[in-house]
Amino acid sequence: MPSMPRNLTHLTLATLLLSGALSPAPLLAKPAAESAPVDSTGWEKPDPKMDRFIADLMAKMTLEEKIGQLSLLTSDWDSTGPTMRKGYQEDIRKGRIGSVFNAFTARYTRDLQRLAVEETRLKIPLLFGYDVVHGHRTIFPISLGEAASWDLNAIEKSARISAAEAAAEGLHWTFAPMVDIARDPRWGRVSEGAGEDVYLGSRIAEARVRGFQGSDLKATDTILATVKHFAAYGAAQAGRDYNTVDISERTLRDIYLPPFKAAADAGAATFMTSFNEYDGIPASGNHYLLTDVLRDKWGFKGFVVTDYTSINEMVAHGYSKDLKQAGEQAINAGVDMDMQGAVYMENLAKSVAEGKVDVARIDAAVKAILEMKYRLGLFDDPYRYSDEAREKATVYRADFLDAARDVARRSMVLLKNDGALPLAASAKSIAVIGPLGDSKADMIGSWAAAGDRKTRPVTLLEGMQARAPKGQTVAYAKGASYAFEDSGKTDGFAEAIALAQKSDVIVAAMGERWDMTGEAASRTSLDLPGNQQALLEELKKTGKPIILVLMSGRPNSIEWANDHVDAILEAWYPGTMGGHAIADVLYGDYNPSGKLPITFPRNVGQVPIFHDMKNTGRPIDPAQPNAKYVSRYLNTPNTPLYPFGYGLSYTSFTYSPVTLSKTSIRPGEPLTATVTVTNSGARDGEEVVQLYVRDLVGSVTRPVKELKGFQKLMLKKGESRRVSFTLTDADLAFTRADMSWGSEPGQFKLWVGPSSAEGSEADFELTK
Repeated sequence: MPSMPRNLTHLTLATLLLSGALSPAPLLAKPAAESAPVDSTGWEKPDPKMDRFIADLMAKMTLEEKIGQLSLLTSDWDSTGPTMRKGYQEDIRKGRIGSVFNAFTARYTRDLQRLAVEETRLKIPLLFGYDVVHGHRTIFPISLGEAASWDLNAIEKSARISAAEAAAEGLHWTFAPMVDIARDPRWGRVSEGAGEDVYLGSRIAEARVRGFQGSDLKATDTILATVKHFAAYGAAQAGRDYNTVDISERTLRDIYLPPFKAAADAGAATFMTSFNEYDGIPASGNHYLLTDVLRDKWGFKGFVVTDYTSINEMVAHGYSKDLKQAGEQAINAGVDMDMQGAVYMENLAKSVAEGKVDVARIDAAVKAILEMKYRLGLFDDPYRYSDEAREKATVYRADFLDAARDVARRSMVLLKNDGALPLAASAKSIAVIGPLGDSKADMIGSWAAAGDRKTRPVTLLEGMQARAPKGQTVAYAKGASYAFEDSGKTDGFAEAIALAQKSDVIVAAMGERWDMTGEAASRTSLDLPGNQQALLEELKKTGKPIILVLMSGRPNSIEWANDHVDAILEAWYPGTMGGHAIADVLYGDYNPSGKLPITFPRNVGQVPIFHDMKNTGRPIDPAQPNAKYVSRYLNTPNTPLYPFGYGLSYTSFTYSPVTLSKTSIRPGEPLTATVTVTNSGARDGEEVVQLYVRDLVGSVTRPVKELKGFQKLMLKKGESRRVSFTLTDADLAFTRADMSWGSEPGQFKLWVGPSSAEGSEADFELTK
């Protein structure tokens, strides 16, 4: 064990936060009765038989065996960071570890489980965990891409299939979903979450927890969900991974905690601490977050695991003098399980002997972990997940692959279209150009679990060649590189330009290499890396129509492309069936319906930029865009390139003026906003109808616009439908000046429209 740590790798908003005045230390209070937590799995229900079983077992355990249950180590099959400890098989035999991660397949997990249940004194089964983030074998679009679908059923189904495949390979537990609100696209881990919005992120958090855990934890196609990273990891300064977070208590409550609360209410079984500090205290030693909020106020009954070696890293943070103290701070703060650091394993017994850690605290942690093993049915049959026949029948099932294709196309966002899409059958030749045009590895993105990067993914070229109508040729030239070091080079340009010149249409497949997003993948530029931009500019000179298919895990600064190419499709990293899904959209077999879950800036200098920002005392006047002494840039508009909630379709939708059921409501009274949405184009299509609200005056300043609801609906061409949203004062609540949670009387604006930048407007009042 090294001495030094290493960094590694429609519910209303009232249901998401807690209400009440908070003192002496402001905390989140309990929700109103109508906002009681929804336990989707039933695991929190009392089970006296289980309690007796665990009490009897713990009475037999030595302190060392208890500490073993609090220790999680990686196997040597896979790694999400430097592997710091070898000999884990012997540690299992000695009862020194109770859980293993990065071990999967039915056979391998059976072999390891056998060590625990046949070669140890108490025969306590192991818990197997893995980063099943957006698929296990069958890989779905990255999480940010799935969020762009705004399709909660599709997102839940994706997690359900991921759980089924993972469970069939012996896994019990996933380190997902990541529910961090992320507003700085320089941070690579924006790819792992649901984007910038609190309401959308909270709804998606619930869907993913339901998908992973199903309705019964004992079912062998479910796995435990882990809500991460608790908390505020997405606010890392400068967008640099693992960096300091410095935000106010109000921002923590109003922005960063709600998705965690939503996931907890949905029944999430475990929480993971974050790498960052909050209010000067690292998250893995933060009693306020882990005990005061999570357990005491929210009533969370599961267990808390650290992220990879984050207890060790409290020494580097300057919060712990050594690993022993770090372990004491973590266990006393509320961390139940130590991932990979072996801090508990090596130090906790001594800390107990010295009176620095109470055995009762260790017992509480052990009980929470054993309870999950019991609820999974592992004490009844430790090998129930390690079934090779079920594994063979489950992974890469045809219907799973079909679902991956469907979710992928739902995730894509049409950012621009000057008539180049859908591709016309009259085009006799298409040139696919760019480093992502025929790259299997890139299709599935980062955190692709056990996905096969080499053979399984369908590339864009393969998808288009399989779909191209008879008589149409689809040829490929890589042309450019996305490697940072290749900026300025022109190798491959001549071949690509020659192919473009003899083709009718250019499909430029550009973006970022799969490992340029995700953990430890922060960037100071959002531009297309390498020499892709230079090639794109050369391709423009051919005069041929250009369709940019963008594959990335973050917003890229593509203002030049927006001004010069004919169509842009954000495809994210679309997964195993991504090539077919992109072809479905390009050829018009599927009408794109995705909407951005995160704002696209014009350039990195606008960052951070998001839809629910605050106003200033000197806001820009659109009628005087060049006024001097206002809050604006000299060289760039304040507006983003593409706003939150934006996305085009091959059809068009029109909105009637919004009507309100009343213009004034009292607390508890409902207000209904209604619009008629019409598919006014020539194709059937889906539209995401979005509701936004602004509180004009508050005891603290309020955002210029907040998402409060959305509905995704399919409309046939010419079809109209009335869409209604109902609000109460609970939806208008926030952390007020006195740090209590609630609404305030006053004037409000409301919009219903296709994005955060458009909508039919109405005014209403909340009275006392």
